[in-house]
Amino acid sequence: MVASTSLEQARAAYAERRWSDAVDWFDRTEGGRTALSGEDLDRFATAADLVGLSERVIELRTLAHEAHLAAGRPDRAAYSAVWVSLECMNTGNPSQGMGWLARATRLIERLDEPGSAAGFVLVPQALGSLYAGEAGRALELFGRAAEIAERTRDPDVAALALLGSGQATVMAGDPTTGVRMFDEAMVSVTAGEVGPVPSGIVYCAVIGYCHLTFELRRAVEWTRALDRWCRDQPSLVAFSGQCQAHRAELFRLHGAWADAMTAAKLAEERLLAGDVGAAFGAHYQQAEVLRLRGAFDEAEARYAKAAESGWDPEPGLALLRLDEGRAGLAQSLIRRSAESADDATRCHMLPAIVSIEAAAGDLDAARAAADELAAMERRNASVMLRAIVAYADGEVRLAAGDPAGAFTRLRAAREAWVEVGSPYEVARSRVLMARARRELDEDEAAELEEELAEAAFAELGAEPALAALVRERGGGGRGDHPLTGREVEVLRLVTRGITNREIASELHLSEKTVARHLSNIFTKLDVPSRAAATAYAFEHHLV
Repeated sequence: MVASTSLEQARAAYAERRWSDAVDWFDRTEGGRTALSGEDLDRFATAADLVGLSERVIELRTLAHEAHLAAGRPDRAAYSAVWVSLECMNTGNPSQGMGWLARATRLIERLDEPGSAAGFVLVPQALGSLYAGEAGRALELFGRAAEIAERTRDPDVAALALLGSGQATVMAGDPTTGVRMFDEAMVSVTAGEVGPVPSGIVYCAVIGYCHLTFELRRAVEWTRALDRWCRDQPSLVAFSGQCQAHRAELFRLHGAWADAMTAAKLAEERLLAGDVGAAFGAHYQQAEVLRLRGAFDEAEARYAKAAESGWDPEPGLALLRLDEGRAGLAQSLIRRSAESADDATRCHMLPAIVSIEAAAGDLDAARAAADELAAMERRNASVMLRAIVAYADGEVRLAAGDPAGAFTRLRAAREAWVEVGSPYEVARSRVLMARARRELDEDEAAELEEELAEAAFAELGAEPALAALVRERGGGGRGDHPLTGREVEVLRLVTRGITNREIASELHLSEKTVARHLSNIFTKLDVPSRAAATAYAFEHHLV
């Protein structure tokens, strides 16, 4: 195979988005990397980046920079230098990144007519302002980058500038306008106008911000688009793990916990293959499912792995401590994390802050967090946020001794969570609705809410929530036995010696629900069998 043919094969593979093939063919070119043009080295670096060869990217981008300089193209050299800067910063080498950014800036300043690199060099500067919490300065820099991109017709810089403007706008307290900017950026990406690496950056950042701003519908829509984009590039590693982590979060929210775990494990596989952007989500999403299922030790280990990415594993770890009955520690963890978080991340913690502060007995802090959520709802009318706000308000009202007001808000939360399609959150709402109804002396209605919540928790495998509800239903003025009214009905039929199927038919339940009731009866009465349960029923005059 002659060198020219190898290079042609590499270029063809790149054009067809066969990234692994492109890397292989570029590696085979005669004379090696030093014989490639700046443009081909840019392609080589992009392909290496997309297949997870992050250790080669900086070297190849550096060679591209030098090749452009040798060819008398300082504008393209500056463009490559900005990519090196971003790569250095993403791999934990900020000093090197700033050095490359300074080099790019100096090259651009020497040009009589700077091209699109003059806009691109503003992107990392704007990101620095964004991460420092300076939303106004970030908006100014991203805006200037967008103007240059429009003038020079550079879709990559235009998309990144629009993405950054949306992020800064959300940070400035205007999520509605910010989300519209995200939509506009995504249009250019899905239309195929943007290069592969900027496309992946925009996809993952937009979906992440959709989750942070509770824009579930958009998160679902763009995650599906990202999934298709990844599947159309079979050798893609970069961004593929992040895609699976986003899918895991959506599966978890919608009650498909087994699917969520599968997606999170795929994200971990992609992380190990080179998608370093999945370092947090791959482990955090597994931890969340494990926590909800009651596998606390495994969940804690996964939260610890997520923390290795540099991000706090919150609110998950604090909620784990709450589930363990350690409300004071949960309160300490969530407060410390919220104090250091940026505004968008803090907003995402607020629902957990409400629950933890209420459980710890600080109703003033719980009310302040609930009011903060309510203020967000006035700027963002998403169904998910409406559900969260109503639940938080109801939770605080109930803790403050206002069962009537709490019930109204919790019923609104339940209805909104039904619309979202989140069975776990629906069941959580029902649990608090039942507490409110019991305080209002509506025991029969409360029992129905509890039964529906108990069935949902059992179906999901939400063992901690189920166990807490079973304990709660075991007390509270039922004479000298811990059974609910429905469980007494089942036990009475058991004493007649009939089968689960016959009991299900008589009570208009499923056999699975009858089996669950029997399991709860055995647990509450501490008996091993139907015969022992029957004896208990006669001894305690339940028949």
